[in-house]
Amino acid sequence: MKSTIKEVAKKAGVSISTVSRVLNNNQKGYSIKTKEKVLNAIAELQFSPNAIARGLVRKKTQTIAVIMPELSSLFSTKVLHGIEETANEHHYSVIICNTSLNGERTLRYVEFLKEKQVDGIIFLSQKLTDHVHQALEKTDIPVILVSSISEEFPYPFVKVDDYQAAYDATSYLIKKGHTSIAMISGTLKDAIAGKPRLKGYQQALADYKIELNDELIEFGNFSYQSGSDCMEVLLNKNSKFTAVFAASDEMAVGALNKAHQFGISVPEQLSIIGYDNTQLAEMSFPRLTTLTQSLEKMGEIAVNHLIAIMKEESFNQTCILPHSIFERETVKSLV
Repeated sequence: MKSTIKEVAKKAGVSISTVSRVLNNNQKGYSIKTKEKVLNAIAELQFSPNAIARGLVRKKTQTIAVIMPELSSLFSTKVLHGIEETANEHHYSVIICNTSLNGERTLRYVEFLKEKQVDGIIFLSQKLTDHVHQALEKTDIPVILVSSISEEFPYPFVKVDDYQAAYDATSYLIKKGHTSIAMISGTLKDAIAGKPRLKGYQQALADYKIELNDELIEFGNFSYQSGSDCMEVLLNKNSKFTAVFAASDEMAVGALNKAHQFGISVPEQLSIIGYDNTQLAEMSFPRLTTLTQSLEKMGEIAVNHLIAIMKEESFNQTCILPHSIFERETVKSLV
C-alpha cells in the first residue's frame, strides 16, 4: 500500500504544507534540519509523489518536450544532451517526440503535449509550418526554436548563422589556395540549413572572384549515404576540383570514404571540410576538419531561455551562437 503525504508529515512531525514545499524545492518556510526530517520520512515510508497530481495543483508538471525530426543523427544527440543535462539541473523531465518530418505526426504530438500539460516545448531543427504554428498557438504552451528560425512567426530561437558559417568554411578553403571547390549541399527544400549554407558557399566564391560552376554542386539530405552518393556523382563527372565542402559531418565522411574507394588520397589529392563537429569528425580517418558549432551549448541555452519564458522573465529573444573552424587532417594547403 502506498504511503500518503499526510503520513510523511506525521512521521516527520511537520505540516503537510511543509512536506509539499520540500517536494517542490521551495526553499522558504523551513530549516535545513526540517528538510532532513522530511527527506528521511520520505525514504523510510518509500513515499513516491505523483508528479502529474502535483502539477494539477500547481498547474505545472515540470516537463519540457522536444519535438524533433529524427533521433539517429549525431547532431541531434549532442543538442539533446545539452537539453537534458540543463533540464535536469532545473528539476525538469524531458519528453522526446520524433516526428520523422511527418506533418500529421507533428500535429498529433502537439495535441498529446497539450493533454499532458507540458510546461514548455523546444522545436528542434525543422521548419515550423503554418499548421503546426496554429496548433501550438492553441496550446498556450511557451515554445522556443533550436537550430531553426521562422520568418513568419515570432518565436524566440537559438542557432548559429548558417549562411555565415558556410561562407567562412568556403573562405577557409579558398585561403588555403583552393579555387575549384565542390559542394555537397543539403536539400534546397530545407530553408533552415539547406538554402543558407548553399548561399554562403556561393557568396564566398563570388567575393573571391571565383566563377560558380553548377557542375560542382550536388544535393544530399545531410546523411552519410547521401554524402557518399553525391561524391560518386561528382567524381564521375570528371570535373576538376581540389576541395569539397559538405554541409554536414555525416555527408563529409560519406564523401571521404567514397574518395578512398576511388583511390583518391585525402588530403594529399583532395581536401574535405564538414559542418557541425560531431563525434564522427573525430572518429573518421583521416580525422575531419569541420565547421564547429556548440551543439550542447545550444541545448543548454534553449532550456534556460524556455524556463525564463515560463517564469515571464526577460531574456534575449534571439541567440546567435559563435562558430569556428576546427582544423584536423582533411584539408591541405596549396599555398
